[in-house]
Amino acid sequence: MNMQLKFWHKLLITFIAFGIAIAGFMLRLPAMFSGRDREMHTLFYFLAAAFLNILFAKRNLLIHALIFAMLYAFGVAIEYAQEYSNTLLHRKIHGNADPEDMHANLIGIAAFSALWLVYVLCWYLWKAFKTGNNNAATGKMESK
Repeated sequence: MNMQLKFWHKLLITFIAFGIAIAGFMLRLPAMFSGRDREMHTLFYFLAAAFLNILFAKRNLLIHALIFAMLYAFGVAIEYAQEYSNTLLHRKIHGNADPEDMHANLIGIAAFSALWLVYVLCWYLWKAFKTGNNNAATGKMESK
């Protein structure tokens, strides 16, 4: 089944998902998760990078780089928004902006990028190999 989503549908899905993510990041974690905060940041950003790259980038390096930069900027902005929310609401609903959380976000995005780059490289190598085998089997030369 090959279902193509329109660009605007992809944007709508993305805005809904990140709206939920923003709401989730603005809440304080229950105490049972406090020791796993960094791992949760890494996992979220790994999955967010996967979600956005599958939805938008396919195998486009420029779009992938843009998604990488936007996710990292989102991670930094949400950390400062958490700190600002304490001032805005005059009570502590979340911790301060944490550089270690920002680093964990970057690790998640970079880990996905490493896997994505390996996938793209293998895909292009497979495509080149397949094209080369088809040309050899038919006896045609590829002109450049």
